[in-house]
Amino acid sequence: MRIGIFLIAAGFPGIPPEVTLTQTLDAVVAAEQAGFDDVWLAEHHFMSYGVCPSPVTLAALALGRTRRIGLGTAVSVLSTQHPVALAEQAAMLHHLSGGRFTLGVGRGGPWVDLEVFGTGVERFERGFPEALDLLCACLSDDRAVAAAGEFFAFREVAMVPAARLRPVVACTSEPTVRLAAARGLPMLLGMHLDDAGKREMLDSYGGSPAEHVAVVVAHVAGSTAVAVQEVRERMPAWLEPGLAGYVTVDGRERTRRDTGAYVDFLTRVHPVGSPEHCAEVIARTAQATGLRRLLLMVEATGDPAGSIRRLGAEVLPRLTGRAGPPAR
Repeated sequence: MRIGIFLIAAGFPGIPPEVTLTQTLDAVVAAEQAGFDDVWLAEHHFMSYGVCPSPVTLAALALGRTRRIGLGTAVSVLSTQHPVALAEQAAMLHHLSGGRFTLGVGRGGPWVDLEVFGTGVERFERGFPEALDLLCACLSDDRAVAAAGEFFAFREVAMVPAARLRPVVACTSEPTVRLAAARGLPMLLGMHLDDAGKREMLDSYGGSPAEHVAVVVAHVAGSTAVAVQEVRERMPAWLEPGLAGYVTVDGRERTRRDTGAYVDFLTRVHPVGSPEHCAEVIARTAQATGLRRLLLMVEATGDPAGSIRRLGAEVLPRLTGRAGPPAR
């Protein structure tokens, strides 16, 4: 399996965003030292749920601080930016990192971001397929690109630098699964899904599940009871105000989660527990779904670097058969 880390840059109360961002960068370095394969970084705007507005920028810094580990975006939101500009940035990181960069993209949501960045709710509601196709054209073997669509129309221009990259697409709905499958692009599945939910989306996509990526919450402690208690005590302090930060662009009602029930669900279906339990749950997910690429969301208790070091020392060796560095 290829086991990586997912960093939201979660904004816990009392910690300034600039401190959280520094800690997130430190966590990337810790992930490389701990033996993980990848770190993927999230994008959020105007909220404490995640305080990184530009995962591409953070990935560039992280690539400069590391030598082996892969960096990805989970995700860069296509509904609020120009696909050509994003493709140019991805091509730069691809070349400057020696191929260590993966571009993950998503549709995003009907949030106030669409108003602030001027792309409008139409880009969210109708524009994602066109934006994705343009992005893929920019990251193909073609050295030039032009557009004549509803949302993008411009004369042919050269892609400088050009790069061949295959984006990964965040999928949370059946239409997006069908879109990714039609384009032959791998999926990124979120931590809100249990194994049965993941399996359902993978079956809908068809083909081998091994190329797709899924996020799971991970936290290790001396016992499963202690790990679950730590997550239940600390995660809501970030999650509740963070989720409240989602503001719709047009005043539409949005679904609100019961934070306590959601945290209980996460601790029940994901690798939260003793080292043995975490390894067993990860192995069970791989067997039930066929997935071979997982990202561990390690910020549930507000100490991502510490969590990464302990997972690397106590859980990762049980999955890879290789001895990990001791947790510090």
